[in-house]
Amino acid sequence: MKSLRARLAADPAIGTGNVLQRVLAHGADPAGPGLTFDTAVDHFPAEHPLTLGELDDRVQARTAWLHEHGIGRRDVVAIWATEAQDIVLSFLALARVGAIPALMNGKMTPAIADEYIRRLRVTAVLADAAHRPLLRTDVLAEPRELGTGDRGKAPEHYRHHADDPVVITHTSGTTGVPKAVMHTHTTLYAALKHLLTMPQAQGTDRILNALPIPHTATVLMVNQVLGNRAEMLLLSSQDAPDVLRQIERWKPRAVYGFAVTWAGLAREDLGAHDLDSVRMWFNTGDCAHEPHIRRLVAVGTRETVTREGRTSVKGSHFVDGLGSSEMGHNGFHITHTIDSDHYGRCIGKPYQFAEAAVLSSAGDELPPGKAGLLGFRSPSVSPGYWNDSVNTYRFRLNGWFLTGDLAYRDETGHYFHLDRIPDAVAGFEGPQLFTSMSEERILAALPEAADCTVVIVQENGRYVADVMLELDPDAEDRDRTADVTSAVGEDVAAIIRTVTTVAADDVPVTVTGKVRKVALREKRLAGADA
Repeated sequence: MKSLRARLAADPAIGTGNVLQRVLAHGADPAGPGLTFDTAVDHFPAEHPLTLGELDDRVQARTAWLHEHGIGRRDVVAIWATEAQDIVLSFLALARVGAIPALMNGKMTPAIADEYIRRLRVTAVLADAAHRPLLRTDVLAEPRELGTGDRGKAPEHYRHHADDPVVITHTSGTTGVPKAVMHTHTTLYAALKHLLTMPQAQGTDRILNALPIPHTATVLMVNQVLGNRAEMLLLSSQDAPDVLRQIERWKPRAVYGFAVTWAGLAREDLGAHDLDSVRMWFNTGDCAHEPHIRRLVAVGTRETVTREGRTSVKGSHFVDGLGSSEMGHNGFHITHTIDSDHYGRCIGKPYQFAEAAVLSSAGDELPPGKAGLLGFRSPSVSPGYWNDSVNTYRFRLNGWFLTGDLAYRDETGHYFHLDRIPDAVAGFEGPQLFTSMSEERILAALPEAADCTVVIVQENGRYVADVMLELDPDAEDRDRTADVTSAVGEDVAAIIRTVTTVAADDVPVTVTGKVRKVALREKRLAGADA
């Protein structure tokens, strides 16, 4: 008899909109693992591990509430909240009635949240008690109110077509109002169907989810752990001290997060904490910096095969790559251990379900070693931005989705990330000025630097670069201009204007922790004009 994972992989009806239902339909034990949240769910206390049956029961109650209040097929319902359970349970219930949940990060400013909701043209809004009074838009209810529904009155599960839209998430909003990324029943499950046919990765039986809860990545993780019959604790806060505390308390074997969380963890004295349970760190979104990865793989344990058999050794795995809401899953992957030396912003190779290429501005594929636009093709790619065909087609070129990144590949087929397009000065001819690669080189050269930000602006007809270093608390107070200049390479070294020391709070970030370099550039240009 096929295993449950094999049956799910072969199920033509399964997709992002019905995973919970299909897992139960294929015979999963209702007493087995569902999801665990860090706050209370209805009458269950915080960190109660909901069984699969309890999870289904709580989703059914919310489905009944939505049905009773007239929410159904194709209704777009925005959810603005902080707690993981508010967002995830509302998403699962809205999918059951055929609605389209639009998940919003709780750190959005109210003005941007209102404008984002307006652009979505929503049917209704759910907002928690903290966010409800911040909106000018009418709010239908707080997400926790949905739990009062009578599960016995829940309608039949909506039957999704493969192309049905099932969720809207959003980009980081580095340049203003985030773009609304739409995914269908099949696009956001395509990668998971592939992974179900592969051996389950080490550590993925007990996962700490430190990803932003309203992000596409968390939707993927919810569906992945339900299919794998794994345990997962979802954190409402992704701040490094909260993540570190939960690792020690909950003892996960894998931790999933964004680069900003790894940078935060790397600032801590990891040797002073009990992190032995961790077998794997999994990064998505922006690729991570080498010094942060090295500090993480030095802790935890992993299993390896020796002549004496399978044994545990000191040091964990770090799976790096590059992903985005639009890509639908990490498009690339590379695994690091304590012995790794393949860094330099290497994001590895594409997954088997995906294709990638480095492109010219005309969409022609460039040879190895040549920097260009990163193109991506996969059944997991979003069909487009909700109510925004202009941007949907702007990011398509010659059959490829443009990720917004600059990259190159080497002769072995490994891809290397250079920068985000808006942050670089890099035509196909002329100067090659990359901020992300410069940050990588500076961090590798300065062990006392916990983090680093480089911005490039044009001033009086020439480019200048400003470097902001966040140093360890015990770092020596000295001028590091010479160290920075020797680290970044000729082109960037020639334009360095300032090297300053900053605190973490001095650098503006988006709701998902990405540095808002556009804001830093505008600030510097305003200062130059003053």
